[in-house]
Amino acid sequence: MAIAIANATFAARDTALWGQGTTTVASDSTHVRAYDQNIFTEWHSRYGGRGILIYWHIERGSMVVHSQTLRASASEVPAMIEGAVRHGTTMKVEGNYVDSHGQTEIGFGVTRLLGFDLLPRIKQINKVRLYRVESGESDRYPRLATAMTRPIRWELIEQNYDQMIKYATAIKQGTASTEAILRRFTESASHPVYQAMLEVGRAQKTCFVARYLRLRELQREIQEGLNVVEASNGANSVILNGKGGDIATNRREELEMTVLCLRILQAALVYINTLMLQDVLADPQWAKLLKPADQRGLTPLFWQHVQPYGEVRLDVAKRLPLGGHGSVRPDEE
Repeated sequence: MAIAIANATFAARDTALWGQGTTTVASDSTHVRAYDQNIFTEWHSRYGGRGILIYWHIERGSMVVHSQTLRASASEVPAMIEGAVRHGTTMKVEGNYVDSHGQTEIGFGVTRLLGFDLLPRIKQINKVRLYRVESGESDRYPRLATAMTRPIRWELIEQNYDQMIKYATAIKQGTASTEAILRRFTESASHPVYQAMLEVGRAQKTCFVARYLRLRELQREIQEGLNVVEASNGANSVILNGKGGDIATNRREELEMTVLCLRILQAALVYINTLMLQDVLADPQWAKLLKPADQRGLTPLFWQHVQPYGEVRLDVAKRLPLGGHGSVRPDEE
């Protein structure tokens, strides 16, 4: 259902208002508190409390395209890759914004092999090391001398290229999960294919850091994408049912069902808001008032009109008078 709503939103969007379809998603985790009696709850050292992690993939237009539950101790890199590859919507993902946890070399390596860009927000960039293309380049970049380190081992990549493509294809086709493959590698860090993937990641990360340092627009783009995730978390805190937003169940299937229902609610909220904004802004008077800066500030992720408490009467025989501009309802998918 959530995928159908996302696809319907993509089809209903007015490109004159929202621009062309985006090809990037932002991903991050949210900590949701759980009762102490919940036998699946874990203590998270960073968030300082018991609960679970929900990992979101949200595109620039505020539509959630993938969600998954994670253990508190789980790495977010496999979750990021899984969501970008297996989101199931009609969106084509070519880039993924992540917070500082995504600047791992293995993350850069796997995403490069899968054909999309890893775009992390880099903290403590003064400690990032840049790898040389080949030896004998110590004087080529004098201003970066303190940040430069050894050359990339291209021969290692060449020797294990076929095996790397084999593992990347397994992830792409779904015959093996990213977490299972990376767990196998981390148990044997000296695995030659793992070392080759690290070299690919080091080369890709060096290219990205050079772009990140040079292009202020790229820094703003990544920051704006991650801000969408933070705004989405604010919406979740309102529309998530439960006492204080806590998850009370101690059954794993019910816990996952709660997360999926939350995803459907959020997708439906963005879908309805998109149609409402398009109906209002279809008035020619608004076309004269709306400036480019106003259009950049438009977002369908707002929830001030949502009534989270009290009695809500739903008439399923009626539909909202929206969607007169070529939109597609989710039940028509």
